[in-house]
Amino acid sequence: MITQLHVDIFFYFIKTSDFCGLFPVSGKNDMEHVISKKLQLKRKAEHLKSDLMRQLDSQVNDFMDSLIEESASLDPTPVASALYCRKQFVSRRSLLDELFEVNHIRTIYHMFIALLILFILSTLVVDFIDEGRLVLDFDLLVYAFGQFPLVVCTWTCMFLSVLMIPFTLFHLWSHTQCASYSHPKLYSLLFGSVFGIYQALGLGFLPAYVVVTNSLPPASCFIIIMEQVRLMMKSYSFVRENVPRVMTWSKDKTMVPKISHYLYFLFAPTLIYRDSYPRSPVIRWGYVATKLLQVLGCLFYAYYVFVRLCIPQFRSISLQLFDLKAMVLCVFNSILPGVLVLFLGFFAFLHCWLNAFAEMLRFADRMFYKDWWNSTSYANYYRTWNVVVHDWLYYYVYRDFLWMSQKRFRPAAMLFVFTVSAVVHEYILAICFGFFYPVLFCLFMCFGMMFNFILHDQRKGPIWNIIMWTSLFLGQGVIICLYSHEWYAQRYCPLKEASFLELLKPRSWSFHINQM
Repeated sequence: MITQLHVDIFFYFIKTSDFCGLFPVSGKNDMEHVISKKLQLKRKAEHLKSDLMRQLDSQVNDFMDSLIEESASLDPTPVASALYCRKQFVSRRSLLDELFEVNHIRTIYHMFIALLILFILSTLVVDFIDEGRLVLDFDLLVYAFGQFPLVVCTWTCMFLSVLMIPFTLFHLWSHTQCASYSHPKLYSLLFGSVFGIYQALGLGFLPAYVVVTNSLPPASCFIIIMEQVRLMMKSYSFVRENVPRVMTWSKDKTMVPKISHYLYFLFAPTLIYRDSYPRSPVIRWGYVATKLLQVLGCLFYAYYVFVRLCIPQFRSISLQLFDLKAMVLCVFNSILPGVLVLFLGFFAFLHCWLNAFAEMLRFADRMFYKDWWNSTSYANYYRTWNVVVHDWLYYYVYRDFLWMSQKRFRPAAMLFVFTVSAVVHEYILAICFGFFYPVLFCLFMCFGMMFNFILHDQRKGPIWNIIMWTSLFLGQGVIICLYSHEWYAQRYCPLKEASFLELLKPRSWSFHINQM
């Protein structure tokens, strides 16, 4: 293994060596040539040293990450103690930050920027031909983020309620578990019921009611509903992590967390509560500004994807007969915008947005995702695509299910995790789009479960990675095609009688039947 000592010795040799004996010295020109060669060799040695140390640092980080994951996955303890197995947070960088230091990988990033420039130019040219002038109104973005003051007000109310109510309920409940209080289980049932009612009504029903009654546009809906789900998961994690601590205390009052710890957790880019996390020494404000600008760039990128690739296609399809042939063509034509939206969502949120908040909070564990693009199985893809959500599902749904069932129903636990994830995803889309069309739910529960067992971790080799990417691209095409067609069907085919069954039935089916 190449160490720092080896590199320093090599660099010292280069720096102090006398190269005069290597070249024939015959006058001033030869001496200048020798000095030039020496300086050139020193510069090469400096580059070699930095490259070697960067590769060594990357390899050590990868080794330590794998060692921590393997040690955390070992379970020599009895089943009764499985409840207390915890996620380990360590200081580490995001994978794309490391990969972008390689020029070959950064070139791919430059290619996407070039594609954005072409989208912008094509839009400007088409608008100039059609309108005779440059059109820079961004009407789609203005519509998508409409009623933004209401969004800010709703988020503020949600955040303040999550900050005060769960912490206050937990603090009051913790005091009832002391020896001076009788019937602690009764108090646990009481406070647990109040917390459940708050989760279901105060944090679950009211934000959705605000979204539906005010007919918020899609992007504004996504902000409120995504924040609703995030805050519900965070408040549950806070209670779930601290209840076992209180149940095992005697008279140690320090077991109750401070509100400052809880407040930091509400902003931290993780869904697993800890009193403290690894912290970076300084805040790199230039890095924060870069990531926020990249989020803004991805937002405009998505705008041009929809303007150039989606809206013209689905606006024309909605006025035609949507038979099997039209649907197949629509799916394949939707693969490119679907894949671009997938990449943009991943890069904007899981990399840029979370890293920006992690940097501002000096949150040092930046493993928000892993190398999901190298997956040869859907089981590995589900684990590596979104590590933040996967950790919450693994520790609070999958492991708790196994703990309650004494580890006897692992397939049922996996099915339960898939069901919870599919229901939440479909709930988000249904509220934000304003219609119920369980395409994503069916893909999760049918094809997702099937591929999870067919393309399992034993599948290795490039062919399985190709199969995974092919199915992923096709799935994105199906999602973009069916949801976009249903969106336009909802606009062009209003209901005459809004019965409950008619609201559940996709409007594009009725639109198709009426055309037939």
